[in-house]
Amino acid sequence: MASRRALGRRFGWLWAAFAVSSYGTGLGFGAFPLIAVLVLHSGPAQVAALAAAGRAVGAVVAVPLGPWMEFRRKRPVMVAMDLTRFAALMSVPAAFALGRLGFAQLLVVSVVVAAADIAFKAAGGAYLKALVPPEDLLVANSRFESTTWTATMVGPPLGGAAIGLFGPLTTLVANAVSYLLSALGIRAIGGTEPRPTRSAAPRLRAPDLLEGWRHILDHPTLRPLFLNSIVVNGLIMASEPLLAVLLLDDFGFAPWQYGLVFAVPCVGGLVGSRLAHRLVARFGRREVLYAAGALRACWPLGLAFVRPGLPGIVLVIAVQLGLVTCCALFNPVLATYRLDHAAPDRVARTLVAWSISSSAAIAALTALWGVLAAVTGPRTAIAAAGVVLLATPLLLPRRGNARQDALGTGAQEAADPL
Repeated sequence: MASRRALGRRFGWLWAAFAVSSYGTGLGFGAFPLIAVLVLHSGPAQVAALAAAGRAVGAVVAVPLGPWMEFRRKRPVMVAMDLTRFAALMSVPAAFALGRLGFAQLLVVSVVVAAADIAFKAAGGAYLKALVPPEDLLVANSRFESTTWTATMVGPPLGGAAIGLFGPLTTLVANAVSYLLSALGIRAIGGTEPRPTRSAAPRLRAPDLLEGWRHILDHPTLRPLFLNSIVVNGLIMASEPLLAVLLLDDFGFAPWQYGLVFAVPCVGGLVGSRLAHRLVARFGRREVLYAAGALRACWPLGLAFVRPGLPGIVLVIAVQLGLVTCCALFNPVLATYRLDHAAPDRVARTLVAWSISSSAAIAALTALWGVLAAVTGPRTAIAAAGVVLLATPLLLPRRGNARQDALGTGAQEAADPL
C-alpha cells in the first residue's frame, strides 16, 4: 500500500515530466553512434571517442554547475537544462537538413547533453527533497526507478523499429521533443519555491567546486557507499560494449536477440523498485542496502560463461534479471539515504559531485577494459570485471561506521541505523 501512497499533484507533474524524458531517452538509445556510423560513416575509433569523450568532457564541464545552482531556485534550473538539451539535440537534424552535419558537432552536442544531464539530476534531487516529506522520499525514488526501467524495457525496441522505418535521426528528434515536454511539465508544477539562503561568500570561489566531494568523503557512511557505487557502476558499464562484441560478432546473435536479452530483464527493475519500500519497512534500511549492494556484485561473472544459441540467450537473461533486480532495489534506497544526509545548502553540490565521479569512472574503466579486451579477448575481460566485482562488497560501510553515523544523525537514524 505504501507504493500507492498519494504524494500530491505537484509530485505528479514532476513524475510525469520525468517519465516523458525517460521514455524519450529510451527511444533515443544509441542514436549518436548510429548517426555517426550510418550518416557520417565514422570508423570504430571515432564512435568510441564519441561515447567516451562525451561522458568524460561533459563531467568536467559540469564541475562548476553544482555551486552555481546550489543557491538558486531548482525548478528554473531544471527547465533551463531541459531546454538546453532540446536545443542541442535539435541542432543535429537541423544541420543535417542543411547539409552541414559533421562529427565535431556530434561531439559537442554529446558533451552539452552530458553536462546538462548531470545538472538536471542534481537540481531534480534537491527539488525533490524540498517537495516531498522525508518519510515519502523512498516511495518517490522508487517510482522514479520503476519508470526508468520501464522506459529501458520499452524504449530501445520501439526506437530500433523507428530507426528501421524512418532513419536514425527520428529517435533523436523524439528524444529532443521529450525534453521540451518535460520542461512544460516542470513549469506546470506551479507553487512557489523560496530562494535558498547563501550562508557563505556571495560569489563562487574555488573551494566551492570541491564542497560536494568534501561532504561525501568526510561522511563516515557516504564515503564507502560512494566508492562502492562508482566502482560497481563503472565495471558494469565497462562490460556492456564487450558483451555486445561477444554476442553480436563472436556468437552471431541477431540484433533482435541482442535487444531481447537486455529488454526482458528490465522486468526485474519493476520488481526491485516496487519492493524497496516494503523491504525497508520490514528489515530496515541498512540491511536492505547491504544485502542488495552485495548481491548485485555476484551476477556479472556469470556472463563469462555465455555460449552461442538458445542456452546463451537464457543465461544472459537470467544473469541480467538478477543484476537488474538487485540494482533496482539498491538504487532508490541509496538515493534516499543520500538526500537524507545532505544538508540543504549542499544537496546540489553533493549530487553533482557524485554524478561527475560516476561518469568519469565509467569513462575510465570503459577505456581500460577496452584495452584489456584487445589484449586478452572480450570473454576474458568480462570475466576479469566479474572477479573484481566480487570484491566490491568490501567497500560497503562496516557496521562500526553505521553505528558512528547513527550517533551523529539523531533519533531518526538511531532507530534505523545506517
